[in-house]
Amino acid sequence: MSALGKMFGAGEGATFMGLPAGRIESFAGGTALIGAGAITSYASVGAYCAGAPAAIRAASQAYAANLSHMNFDIGGPVVPEGATVTDLGDLPQVDGEAEANRGRIAAAVRAVTARGGVPVFLGGDDSLPIPMLGALGPEPLWILQIDAHIDWRDAVDGERLGLSSPMRRASEMAHVAGIVQVGCRGIGSARVGDVADATSWGATLVPAAEVARDGIGRALAAIPQGARIALCLDCDALDPAVMPAVIARTAGGLSYWDVIGLVQGAAARGRIVAADVVEFMPEQDIDGQGALVAAQVTAAILGIVARQG
Repeated sequence: MSALGKMFGAGEGATFMGLPAGRIESFAGGTALIGAGAITSYASVGAYCAGAPAAIRAASQAYAANLSHMNFDIGGPVVPEGATVTDLGDLPQVDGEAEANRGRIAAAVRAVTARGGVPVFLGGDDSLPIPMLGALGPEPLWILQIDAHIDWRDAVDGERLGLSSPMRRASEMAHVAGIVQVGCRGIGSARVGDVADATSWGATLVPAAEVARDGIGRALAAIPQGARIALCLDCDALDPAVMPAVIARTAGGLSYWDVIGLVQGAAARGRIVAADVVEFMPEQDIDGQGALVAAQVTAAILGIVARQG
């Protein structure tokens, strides 16, 4: 544990920020944090984010005594009075067992939402949204993807359910009514044809350069009032100056405040019914900076979701 955590009175703990621990089988409602390290890996890179849930939880221990303290990022404590936020631990995800990994994520989503709860996943590579989104039907769903990449590849190395394809697969789900994608920049995996397919389908693309110039207003305006929203946050959406722990650092990313503003704005326009924080690569971190930022972002998301009631 960090000296900061000890100074504020935190004890040794395994849960995120010292949240109460729980189990999916006995979950009774509220907001549920769930770790999922390995999902559908490409053979070329393997399960490069498998250690992400543990690294982000470890970074959060600096604030494990601070759940009731003021979090100025969201205007109150992480867990507001009367709300329940539980850390349900990690799903048993195994590299190379992609179908089983996806099945466990989908089952967790159904178990939590069946009890009126909101699942918030700590990933894990960016293939995690595919089973998460698939399990959120049949009611209409809007997706707010915050990412440096648009993820509209049909397949990579013959794999159609990997990290470059979540939004393409989402567009094929009958219950997905709309997709808003914020933060795309630089040179990534997208072909010109992938961008054309995304815009032809009706996805709203808001590049990082537009956010820097004009803010997040157009992105939020594209989400209908009263929408059911799935939040998909890829850590590489953030500028590598604050988030170095990603596989492909690309200059010109979103600021921390852009991300918080998007999450708060989405919750104000509709209701976030599920969320994920993915693409955190521990081996790329620098002095634990990225893990601390990921923990801070996750704490804000938990607090914003918990305030929805």
